[in-house]
Amino acid sequence: MRFGLRAGFRSVVFGLRLLGLRLLGPRLFGLRVPSLRFLGALLLTGILAGTLALAPPAAAATLNIVAIGASNTTGLGVGSDHAYPALLQELLRKKGISAKVTNAGVNGDVTAGMLRRLDSAVPNGTDLVILQPGGNDLRFFGTKAARTANINAMVARLRARHIRVIVYDPDPVPPDFYQWDHIHFNAAAHAKIAAILATQIAAQVAAKPPVQPASQSAEPAPLPAPAAVTTQAAPARP
Repeated sequence: MRFGLRAGFRSVVFGLRLLGLRLLGPRLFGLRVPSLRFLGALLLTGILAGTLALAPPAAAATLNIVAIGASNTTGLGVGSDHAYPALLQELLRKKGISAKVTNAGVNGDVTAGMLRRLDSAVPNGTDLVILQPGGNDLRFFGTKAARTANINAMVARLRARHIRVIVYDPDPVPPDFYQWDHIHFNAAAHAKIAAILATQIAAQVAAKPPVQPASQSAEPAPLPAPAAVTTQAAPARP
């Protein structure tokens, strides 16, 4: 430790000499004392070094995620705080990932409505979209073909903006995911979905550096998907 301090001091002195600063000034009581310029430069160097040492590390880039869907994204029946977007944000932060997950679900929405509002719901700077198309299309007399076409159109539009997409559309949905109405996810299902997504996203973050803003990033590779998640449009449920 003492050797390191001496070496550091000698380096500072040598550097100041290179700048043309005189080490010693006039004699005082028969002794040569350090020059005022040298002392001032040495003090300034110490202040700068201390400031750099105490400076906090640069904050990690925030991973901006938007969840698009209907009532099973908003958390109808369990509350938004217990819906998978909020739980996903919490899990990612526990894994050391600075993430912001925006819940852009709309109760009763269908894939045509999600497609219409996609650009306004997903601002520039979004890194990842989780698309949960839900079952309202077929429930409200839509067709499988139209639903699939809308999902594909959303995925294509987001990828054209260099935004990664996870389509969460399990087929079939596990029976124990539902509340009493057999339409909306229960709290346990939201927790399971959040855990699946968090594991997948954390693996992607560990494998690659944080996603750059959409205006600067190159075409991203699709995220690897576990069994319950697909990064491409899945066939509609019967």
